[in-house]
Amino acid sequence: MTGDKRACHLPTMEPHSSPERRPASLPAAKHLLLVPDLGLLGMPLVLSLWLVPEGSLVLEGDRVVELLAGGATIDLEAPVTGRLAAQLIDEDAGVSVGAVLAEFVAAEPVEEEA
Repeated sequence: MTGDKRACHLPTMEPHSSPERRPASLPAAKHLLLVPDLGLLGMPLVLSLWLVPEGSLVLEGDRVVELLAGGATIDLEAPVTGRLAAQLIDEDAGVSVGAVLAEFVAAEPVEEEA
């Protein structure tokens, strides 16, 4: 079979990258993960645990961070397929609705060969 068909190309990640390293041009746009309005009026929110390390490759919808609200645990998902570029809030820190938790860099789309 000729031609390699791929849905997307994920940028090289640091420090967990494979031995095969190649330069990757990252898109300028960053995607932010915000604390959503969970409808928990007056209940403090705490960033409990990062489920993936900074620099990791993720798929859209992967669970990436865990929030605690009282006795409830809320998992937030990656907004895009790509790389978790920066964790902006430390574990065990209090957070509020609208706070920016992380930045993601989307994977570069790759055109399929015929």
